[in-house]
Amino acid sequence: MPSNDVRNLLHAAVPTAAAGVVAAVVSGVVAGGKGALGAAVGALLVIFFMGMGLTVLQRTAKSLPQLFQAMGLMLYTAQLLLVFIFVAAFKDTTLFNPKAFALTLVVTTLVWVAAQARAHMKAKILYVDPEPSSAGKAEKTGSSA
Repeated sequence: MPSNDVRNLLHAAVPTAAAGVVAAVVSGVVAGGKGALGAAVGALLVIFFMGMGLTVLQRTAKSLPQLFQAMGLMLYTAQLLLVFIFVAAFKDTTLFNPKAFALTLVVTTLVWVAAQARAHMKAKILYVDPEPSSAGKAEKTGSSA
C-alpha cells in the first residue's frame, strides 16, 4: 500500500480509535463491563468495515478510475448492509450492552466520516496533471551549420 494511502487510512482510523476508547470508558462507567465491551466491539466494527472499504476504494481508484464514483456508492451501501446484518445478529445478545454498542457505532461512524473528509480537504491532490518542464533541456536556436 503506498504511503499516501496509509496516511489517509491513519488520518481516519486514529481519531475513530480515540473516539472508541472514550466511548468504551464512558460506557464502562455508565453500564459496567458489558457496556465497555459493547462500545469496544462497535468501535472495532467501524474501524474494520470502514478501513476495508477505504482500502478497496483506493485500489479501485488506481486501477479503474472510471468506476470510482459507482464503486464508492456501492461500497457504502454494502458497508451499511453489513453493519445492519451485524446489529440484527447481535440484537438480543447478553454478551455486551446493545445500547452502548449502537451508540458507539453511530458516534465512531460519524467521527470516521468527519476525519476522512478533513484528511481529504487537507491533502494536496493535483486535479490537473502538470506537464513535464522543458526548462532543463537546451534548445537549439539558429542554424546548425
